[in-house]
Amino acid sequence: MGGAWLLSLPILLIVSFKKKYRRSVPARFFLWKNPPLPSGRLWFHACSFGETRALAPLLEAFGDKAALTVTTQTGFDAGTKLCPTVRYLPFEPLLWLWTRPQKALVVMEAELWYLLFHLAKRRGARTMLINARISDRSWGSYRRFAWLYRRIFARIDDVFAQSEKDAERLEALGAENVRVTGNIKLANLPAATRRYEKPEGLIVTAASTHEGEEEGILRAFTAFRRRHPEAKLLMVPRHPERFESVAKLCRSVAQKEGLRFGRWSESRKLAEDLVLIDAMGELVNLYALSDIVVLGGAFVPVGGHNPAEVIPFGCRLISGEEIFNQQAMFDAVEGALFCDLPRLAQTLESAVTAEPLRLKTPISIDPILERLRDVV
Repeated sequence: MGGAWLLSLPILLIVSFKKKYRRSVPARFFLWKNPPLPSGRLWFHACSFGETRALAPLLEAFGDKAALTVTTQTGFDAGTKLCPTVRYLPFEPLLWLWTRPQKALVVMEAELWYLLFHLAKRRGARTMLINARISDRSWGSYRRFAWLYRRIFARIDDVFAQSEKDAERLEALGAENVRVTGNIKLANLPAATRRYEKPEGLIVTAASTHEGEEEGILRAFTAFRRRHPEAKLLMVPRHPERFESVAKLCRSVAQKEGLRFGRWSESRKLAEDLVLIDAMGELVNLYALSDIVVLGGAFVPVGGHNPAEVIPFGCRLISGEEIFNQQAMFDAVEGALFCDLPRLAQTLESAVTAEPLRLKTPISIDPILERLRDVV
């Protein structure tokens, strides 16, 4: 493994010049400005933004007794808002030099690195895997490498799984002390950060849309609006570099259909029939105004986005069927409507009288908190 690291050095150096990896690659592979965690902490580890944010209630519960490692820059940025001690997790062979004795190691989801658990346990930590899940798509791969996962799970003291099916699969791979606590990403649902006045009429928000989705959504909305002339559409592209191309498309459709078009960045108002939200960080605030959410990323094979963020606001939710990256989140909720783009106008009509999206069962982090309090 050390040889592979040396051979990859030129690639790592090139990649480190990219903005996305400018901090994470030097920190993870060269320990640049990435000292070891202080000893005697509750060491939490997550991969990226979503997993890091899901740890917020646990990090808050233990304050300065907690420390956090992440693997991505977005995870690091989120972590600095939640925990006073944050580091990048080093490349696995460097853990021999980097790891210090801790009271516990708590790892989110599928970060099943052998040395991470081995060294943490060897140096005195209680080891835990939380929010554990094995999807239908990845189950075959896990079984092929069952010999490796048995070695890893032999070094994990407690496993908290998302569902009974996950628990059965984890136990088949050698996991012990498995408990089902649900998906803890649903234990800390977002709240609006700003409050805007809700316009009159039915508000449809097309959230986190990707290339190949906006045209079909606009076509469906204009058909839907013939029966609901008071309806407004808020278009929220996932990536800011697409704002201009989506603005051009929306303006063209608005002119053709006789709709008023506006850009959020120009007025900060929602007075027009079709509004492009060309700003970041406003999606949750718009959910608070919405009646129906059409969640993007699943009408094309992107894998979907998190549906649970709409739950606090009583929205009806429509998704495409390509939800392979968010299957666990959709399994934990009920009331979502699914369709492809040709059927979206019809599904919008059904959503008018549908029930809001809701959780199937309450989620509690209490069992995890209790286990950690035993070692503090």
